Amino acid sequence: MNATDTLTWVEMFTVMKWPLLACLLLPGILVYYGLHILRREVIFVDLALAQVATLGTCVCLFLGHEPDDPHNYFWALGFTLAGALLFTFTRPSRQPRVPQEALIGIIYVVAAAAGILLLSKSPHGKEELQRTLVGDLLTVTPGQIAKTAALYAAIGVIHFIFRRQFIKLSFEHEAAAHSSWSMLCWDFLFYALFGFVVTSFVQVGGVLMVFSYLIVPAACATFLVNSLLARLLVGWGVATLASVGGLYASFTLDVPTGAAIVCMLGAALALVAGGVKCLRRVG
Repeated sequence: MNATDTLTWVEMFTVMKWPLLACLLLPGILVYYGLHILRREVIFVDLALAQVATLGTCVCLFLGHEPDDPHNYFWALGFTLAGALLFTFTRPSRQPRVPQEALIGIIYVVAAAAGILLLSKSPHGKEELQRTLVGDLLTVTPGQIAKTAALYAAIGVIHFIFRRQFIKLSFEHEAAAHSSWSMLCWDFLFYALFGFVVTSFVQVGGVLMVFSYLIVPAACATFLVNSLLARLLVGWGVATLASVGGLYASFTLDVPTGAAIVCMLGAALALVAGGVKCLRRVG
């Protein structure tokens, strides 16, 4: 390795060290939630919740607050908790006439359209709209990472303590008496905690990264292994490798960081799915 290569690696580490730390620490809880979401078969619930959180931010901006105003987070969180309550009471206990996924899609589309309308009245609407989609990972700060990681750790502890209830609701839904108030309360807690995760990560990485980190590693792990713990470990591994690859591609090709990571996650899923299909044909 010559001096030029060494200098390039030093420059890359200087620029990417905090985004790299964010991508190593923060997606773990999303991988865990992704396994639940896949099992519940509400794939776009995270996309809808992220868009509802974004709508809260758009409302705050429409009311005259600046993009870096702390009020943005609380508006986004309030809208997200309202969405969590809605998803709790629309989850069917038996075969519905209208699938919940359809209602989730409607909520996403309406929230996205309302956000566009609100941002159309903002002088920086175009920039804010792009930021809500792909985030601004390069500007993440150590303090932001620390606060978000602490929040995710607290949510992880809650999930560990009540893991039996959450796992039963997601993986043994038919056996759970979902119509009872206790099950509705556990379901709301699941979505409310998920709302905190989504709202925080949207501020860092945008809507597309939230969806990609939630679904892609979990889908890759589901293709490869069977047990919940193994899927969690494999999912974390996929998220880590795709994050490092995306950050490297972003630096060397000078392309948007969030979009590069999303594309790298998509490539990982294609590679895993194709490899599994080839192995099954050979076997």
